[in-house]
Amino acid sequence: MAQHLEGDWLELATATGSTIRVLRAAHPRARRLRLTVTPKGARVSYPHGTHPAQVSAFLRSHADWLEQKLDELNLLVKPLPPLRVGHATEMPLRGEPVTLDWAEGPYPRIETGEGALTLVIPRPHTRALPVARGLLASHFESLIRRDVSRWLAGYVPQLGLAPTALKIRPLKSLWGSLDTRDRINLDLALALAPPAALRYVLAHELCHLKVRNHSPRFWAQVEGLFPGWREQRDWLRQNGSLLKAELDRLVADVAD
Repeated sequence: MAQHLEGDWLELATATGSTIRVLRAAHPRARRLRLTVTPKGARVSYPHGTHPAQVSAFLRSHADWLEQKLDELNLLVKPLPPLRVGHATEMPLRGEPVTLDWAEGPYPRIETGEGALTLVIPRPHTRALPVARGLLASHFESLIRRDVSRWLAGYVPQLGLAPTALKIRPLKSLWGSLDTRDRINLDLALALAPPAALRYVLAHELCHLKVRNHSPRFWAQVEGLFPGWREQRDWLRQNGSLLKAELDRLVADVAD
């Protein structure tokens, strides 16, 4: 079982090809390592000062149990079918399932329809896959920018502050961030999520313009800006690994 650390997450790649993501959390009152699984995902808590190797060994020793519990809750990230030229596939978009299909045409483009996206690729097909990935990345970014620009028009007057720029790209573990220059970064995978989930991440990062931590004052700001934030945060916790895996298979290797 391969593993690597990323931020506050430990990722375990199983022999069957599934990926297990476990949230790591040091707890001031913890006296021992503890592993829990809920509909929100897996979490390992441990006393302060515990060596990362101990945490990894603990998870490996409980790997079978962990995989079984996550599978019961349908939280394992199963291997997804690769994107193949000419082969239709199913994918999520704005929280809804859509069919991604292929067609030939004079120039590369995406055609949208009810419950469907069509990648139109000209012959010859020697570079069809990277062209298709680029089209999808651009389409996803345009969807996010369209929503964000509409919501910012309402949020900025409420906050009295605005971000200096917006960057949208694949993020490994985060959904969004605000840098020291007040630029907001959003994960491209949010185009696959329901719009309300994207709206929560935007509201979250906007509130960091006023409060740079996650104190009660910060969450009060989020509540005032987007009262439904808890439901969307929980949705992302439950479905986030699958969304990121979907994005990876659709736009992998596209340059930032």
